[in-house]
Amino acid sequence: MPLSVASLEDLQAALQRHHVSVPDHVHQSLVDYCDLLWEWNEQINLTRHTDMDAFVSRDLIDTLQLSKHLAEGCSVLDVGSGGGVPGIPLAMLRPDLKIEMAESVAKKAKVLKTLARDLKLPVKVFADRAEKLVKSRSYDVLTIRAVAPIRKLLFWFRQYPDHFHQLLLIKGPRWVTEFEEAKAEGLANHVHIEKIDEYATPGHDNNSVILSVTFELT
Repeated sequence: MPLSVASLEDLQAALQRHHVSVPDHVHQSLVDYCDLLWEWNEQINLTRHTDMDAFVSRDLIDTLQLSKHLAEGCSVLDVGSGGGVPGIPLAMLRPDLKIEMAESVAKKAKVLKTLARDLKLPVKVFADRAEKLVKSRSYDVLTIRAVAPIRKLLFWFRQYPDHFHQLLLIKGPRWVTEFEEAKAEGLANHVHIEKIDEYATPGHDNNSVILSVTFELT
């Protein structure tokens, strides 16, 4: 596969095409991120979105929608960050946030650390499982995108409900089925889940949703 190269012109064209608005001063940072990410992607599989259309219509739209539900100055752990979405673009769009990233695959975590350094972002990256981090650290919000079904997420994080306030999950239309599966396994007791956002993603028939998950302290 030939190396993808990001350009400011391609980003701006994709933003206009998909009616997406981000502050002008962030444009070049987003291009730099894509350029670095796609270069690394030639060596290690980090993302399937290796053109500006895919980046804007999926990664950036998801990040922008998520950003609307994060209070100013809150602490965020991005769970299973992979290629850095939403954590890295979120750090560019919301410098007020205190963002950390958890990626259990060591070689991916190493790339994320390099990306954060090269992009001059004050983001900490941990080469560890998020549920292990949460055991010893505290956060306002855990953000989770394309990591695991709801039943697994509830199983992992319900042990430490006093170490974070809320999970924010980006999910597709199957989330209702996933939640029913979690309930059938008894994993949804003392859990409150609410759909707080729903939005279209270009090129896909089904909408994406953002779910707020909170745990009752017992």
